[in-house]
Parts: sequence; C-alpha cells; structure tokens
Amino acid sequence: MLAKTRMTLLGMILISAALCFGAAVGDGAWLAGVPAREHDKTNPFKDQPDAISAGRRVYVDHCSHCHGESAEGTKKRPALTSDRVQHQASEGDLHWLLVNGSMKKGMPTWSKLGDPQIWQVIRYLKSLHP
Repeated sequence: MLAKTRMTLLGMILISAALCFGAAVGDGAWLAGVPAREHDKTNPFKDQPDAISAGRRVYVDHCSHCHGESAEGTKKRPALTSDRVQHQASEGDLHWLLVNGSMKKGMPTWSKLGDPQIWQVIRYLKSLHP
C-alpha cells in the first residue's frame, strides 16, 4: 500500500512539473531550462551561406504550416522573427528546443530530421533578423 501511495505522489509531482514547464515555454521561460552545454553549442553551418537556402526548404516543408510562410507566426504559434528567437536564444538553445520539442505547447520534437537539417533550419531562422 505504501508503494502505491509513493507512486501516486510521484505521478502527481511529475504531472505538476510538466504542466509548469509547458506553461513556461510559450513565454520564453524555456530558455532557463536549457542546459549550459546545449546553450553553448555552435552551429556547424554558421559560415555556410548555402545552409540558409537549405534551411528555408526544410522550414517550408516542416515548420511553415504552424509558424507562417515567413516565420511571422500565426494566431496560435509564435513568430520566429521575434527578439526572443533572434537575439535572446542562442543557436544552441534553438537546437535544444527543436530536438526536445514541447508537446504541451504543440511543438513537436524534430529530432527525426537529424542534426544537419536542424542546424540548417536554425541558420535560416537566424538569417531573418532585421
């Protein structure tokens, strides 16, 4: 009986933590949860101009239906041209989010694309800054 009570309590704690995390993602609080080693990652495609056009193709195929054709956002999904994405989030932060996703906020994990395409999308997104 004690084990069942512990499992129930653990389940409630995990659900509460997931809900708090999910609520925080939409307002950018997710940035605080990115591990330092991930935050500090650099884009291996940073100095490759062709990566921008390759990233745009991946973006159009996989991201534009939620975030808009030009990353301007939609009623329910954030703009990727925002200050948060363009200046506050490092390339490593964005990589972490794309790999891990945030299903509570409707952001799937894109790890199935593989690192090269994820980094190309990030290169494209970072090229959109004003």
